[in-house]
Amino acid sequence: MAHFAKVKGGVVTKVIVAEQEFIDNLVDNEAGRWIKTSYNTFGGQHRLGGTPLRKNFAGIGYTYDQTRDAFIPPKPYPSHILNETTCLWEAPVAYPTDGQLYKWNETNRVWDLVSE
Repeated sequence: MAHFAKVKGGVVTKVIVAEQEFIDNLVDNEAGRWIKTSYNTFGGQHRLGGTPLRKNFAGIGYTYDQTRDAFIPPKPYPSHILNETTCLWEAPVAYPTDGQLYKWNETNRVWDLVSE
């Protein structure tokens, strides 16, 4: 079994688990195509040490970039920049590494400490 993403107009609309044979013989009345994705791939790395597939596991609303052969999550904030290596969005300021929890403040473009 494998995961497959239904891509219509460059955007993932469904993700299913199926055998390759099922996909090969699928009669699908909707426009689009099915592209294999790996549950264990994130940021261009395979979590179990295997071969990464298409940079990231596909999710509904993700974009499939055919040139990069990558699934890219939706851009969370206008200021975020696509990391070409991981195909993940990054804030223009690095996340603090002091062990505390922060949330992104788009207005001021800073990480705000989350108070408990």
